[in-house]
Amino acid sequence: MSEMTIDWRAEVEKRKEELIATTQQFLRIKSVMDFSTAREGAPFGEDVNNALQFALGVCRDAGMEIKDVDGYAGHAEFGTGKELIGVLSHVDVVPEGDGWSTPPYAAEIVGDRIVARGAIDDKGPGMAAIFAAKIVKELGLPLSKRVRLIFGTDEETLWRCMKYYFEREEMPTMGFTPDADFPLIYAEKGLTHLVWRQTKEAFAKQGLAHKQQIDARLIELKAGLRMNMVPDRAQAVLEPVGKTAEQLVAIYRDYLQQQGKTGNAAVEGSRVTLSMEGVSVHGMDPAKGVNAGTELVHFLKELSLDERAEQFASFTDTYLHEQHYGEALGIAQDDQEMGPLTLNTGVISYEAEGDIAFDINIRYPHSTTFEEWQPIVLKRLEEAAFALEIEEVQVPHRVDPKHPLVTTLQRVYTEQTGEEAGIMAIGGASYGRALDVGVAFGPLFPGRPDCAHQRDEYILIKDLLKATAIYAQAIYELAK
Repeated sequence: MSEMTIDWRAEVEKRKEELIATTQQFLRIKSVMDFSTAREGAPFGEDVNNALQFALGVCRDAGMEIKDVDGYAGHAEFGTGKELIGVLSHVDVVPEGDGWSTPPYAAEIVGDRIVARGAIDDKGPGMAAIFAAKIVKELGLPLSKRVRLIFGTDEETLWRCMKYYFEREEMPTMGFTPDADFPLIYAEKGLTHLVWRQTKEAFAKQGLAHKQQIDARLIELKAGLRMNMVPDRAQAVLEPVGKTAEQLVAIYRDYLQQQGKTGNAAVEGSRVTLSMEGVSVHGMDPAKGVNAGTELVHFLKELSLDERAEQFASFTDTYLHEQHYGEALGIAQDDQEMGPLTLNTGVISYEAEGDIAFDINIRYPHSTTFEEWQPIVLKRLEEAAFALEIEEVQVPHRVDPKHPLVTTLQRVYTEQTGEEAGIMAIGGASYGRALDVGVAFGPLFPGRPDCAHQRDEYILIKDLLKATAIYAQAIYELAK
């Protein structure tokens, strides 16, 4: 088949029912990391491994050569040549959270969309890429390079999958990931996962004055699931001291009403449980959400609490409540190309008899470095007897806008959509940065709301089909 006659959209349309059904099957696998079922060959649990094997199986059935790299990752390859084009997607998903209107792993078709955890991030687009490669292969198009679909299993946490994979496997010449926005993302902010921890012993060493009269003692507070999600649920347990349980409940309910917040208060035995609801969004843009954890602490500041709780509430309120850009910490940074530094408080854990810990996600533009702002954060932490634990640091990533990878994908996007293909820098971290020369390319079309990491996550069926056609042409143009 000559390249002039290929109607990529028509080729996708021929496989439409199979693509939708296979995507639904893929989404029905609850591929959330679960170390309780981890084993050799399935380092992140059976469910994640089942999703990896499913993706590899679809590729094998399409006639590609597959390889499972010890369950950390896998790939499927076809074509010949010295150079290698990589297409990277991930099979793991974030926890589903609450409040879905259809079961999160039923992958039901609701109107014009498939609704499921992972529909847009990243199993829907991952399956679009598999079918795109399948089309190129089935058409028997001549290629001068090899094409390799690479599947990761730990993208939503620490990327141990990519580290393990690229220590053992070839680095593609260039490539893309279908795990962000169209038209094209050529630059990504630096990404850090930090834990700020205060032990009971470290707190005691400060020798703060003992408070005589308090309203209540804070026993525990919990909020959030992951550092890269804004918490939409928080809960605190109080032990009444100077105020009765009923008084505490009344004060909180009054506060919720006055502030227009959603939450609840209940007396359970001799204690009071307070809950707060927020709005979860991706941690790369925390200002778009409402952090239930810091909102609940903001209320606690209104009460007279025990010394440790009071310090915790003051610290949280000063440096983390509605501090999406690190202003109070003194690390705010704006950048013309990449945008501002952002700070997300993804997990808060307070235990009166144990540790206080915050899981913090700071994303920073290339106009600053981790080495420049980290000491400023450390100074603030030390003032309040917190220690800094560095879980992960990824430096900013950028591909020259004139690189053939960028210009080719821009051209493909324009030919398929009729729209100009601008390029963007983002705060998100995509597998584009796992490649020496890599960009993020779709699947979210301009103007579409980003529902990744949110309840009722979905992909529009027409967008799934359109993205598949774009990826098919992109794979062919890069590898021909």
